[in-house]
Amino acid sequence: MTIKIEKRIAKYRVEKPEDKAAVKAAEEKRADTTEYRKDGGKVIWMHEKLERPEVLIGSTYKIKTPVSDHAMYVTINDIVLNEGTEHEHRRPFEVFINSKNLDHFQWIVALTRIISAVFRKGGDVTFLVDELKAVFDPRGGYWQPGGKFMPSIIAELGYVIEKHLQMIGMIARPEMDIHHKKLIEEKRAEFEARKQQTDAFARADFPEGAQLCLKCSTAAVVMMDGCMTCLNCGDSKCG
Repeated sequence: MTIKIEKRIAKYRVEKPEDKAAVKAAEEKRADTTEYRKDGGKVIWMHEKLERPEVLIGSTYKIKTPVSDHAMYVTINDIVLNEGTEHEHRRPFEVFINSKNLDHFQWIVALTRIISAVFRKGGDVTFLVDELKAVFDPRGGYWQPGGKFMPSIIAELGYVIEKHLQMIGMIARPEMDIHHKKLIEEKRAEFEARKQQTDAFARADFPEGAQLCLKCSTAAVVMMDGCMTCLNCGDSKCG
């Protein structure tokens, strides 16, 4: 085979067997992409040549805020690395957000592309959770049903991603210690003993001490997550 050299030869090097061995060792070192975070979680660095499979495992989460009439549906698709082996890992690969509300269309498209790009790069993507949860709406946040405050829609998206990463094992689920659990049980027993009531019209299938609901006229209103909520019709003081 003849190769035509059109440029002037400035220098040359003879390839030796030890050079091939060094290149092979470097490739094997790059192939070992498993790292560990401080909390013990595994970090997987994906290669840029990793192509999207035909089928991905996905989970869809619904976000319904009181500041919008339409709900948002967040779909996070995962890729399974080293499937069928002892090194099998499930890692997020892409995210999609769908909503009928077109007021947020531009930032939704931009955000999904950026988050998907970070997911596909691999590595420790858990930092996205803290970054998104730290975004505050200048107009003020809102209260979720149940009494949990959300500083912005972006922050709630961060909570959704955190929930998904906990489900696939990238983030450890927070667990209360024994003393905290014992304190909660004591406070719960103290509350039930203090609020225990007997109403002549109370239904047997609702907890004792439930108050009368002004919407459905049923004694089924109890305190749930810091908010008075009806167990019969779902009416809540927190919206």
